[in-house]
Amino acid sequence: MTSTSALRDVDHDGGDVPEECLVAARAADGKSGDRTTILAMGELLGVTDAFVITSGHNTRQVKTIVDEVERQVKGMDDRRPARIEGLDDARWVLMDYGDFLVHVFLDEVRDFYDLEHLWIGARRIEWAAPDPA
Repeated sequence: MTSTSALRDVDHDGGDVPEECLVAARAADGKSGDRTTILAMGELLGVTDAFVITSGHNTRQVKTIVDEVERQVKGMDDRRPARIEGLDDARWVLMDYGDFLVHVFLDEVRDFYDLEHLWIGARRIEWAAPDPA
């Protein structure tokens, strides 16, 4: 459930993050990624434009999400991550695409590091397709 204050910070445009972020978020969602979020980081961090953050319930699901994100982003424009870290234990996998990073966590690891709280000042980007009315 989203609080009123969190809704205030959601950007329904997404124009200042790479389009691949939306592809990555939808890919994670397609593999049942939990609480998938896009944070616009350009104004706060300066070294990357966005974080895509999601999580899985077990290491197998984390790896499945990583594979699907990589496949779909590559399918968009043959783009591959510069590096992928953390895949060995699949507790926190970081996919570095340069202008955006994809963080795929195991649920309990995500709750521990709580990047959304650490970067509370970052704008949330709306990525989900609207529900048909």
